[in-house]
Amino acid sequence: MPSSQQHPAAWPIEKLLAECQSRRLRRSGPGGQHRNKVETAWWICHAPTGVTAEANERRSQAENRRQALFRLRVNLALEVRQPIPAGYQPSPLWQSRCSSGRVSVNPEHEDFPALLAEALDVLAASGAEPKLAAETLGCTASQLVKFLKKELRALALVNTWRKAGGLHPLQ
Repeated sequence: MPSSQQHPAAWPIEKLLAECQSRRLRRSGPGGQHRNKVETAWWICHAPTGVTAEANERRSQAENRRQALFRLRVNLALEVRQPIPAGYQPSPLWQSRCSSGRVSVNPEHEDFPALLAEALDVLAASGAEPKLAAETLGCTASQLVKFLKKELRALALVNTWRKAGGLHPLQ
């Protein structure tokens, strides 16, 4: 995707943070006697879309911030759709992660939200048909479905689209 059309989930952290509001919070969680004494939890909101994320499971404020940003990027990938332009070509990131029809990425890797956003945008544009979307993305339909299963909310979203279109759910 051209950078002007780049999905917010694929933006560099600095650009994303420029459009976000964030707060440190006190939350219950690990920390023993330090619990509820320090603000280690992070809440972050992408102001233009209202998409939010939070992390509070670590004792480290920095680790919670990093995790909240990652969750925000995944949530943006799930909730924000970008139109697919005519003559669309998969992004260089997608091409680097897709070889011989296989999509290779760990769901905890920093590239995952951007790849998920691109896959969902193409699926939305193709009427939630994995075969058509996979042809566009340069992978196999089974690899695309396997990729969606790495984030079960993505698979549920595509199945919602499929149900609305009168199609059977993906397994």
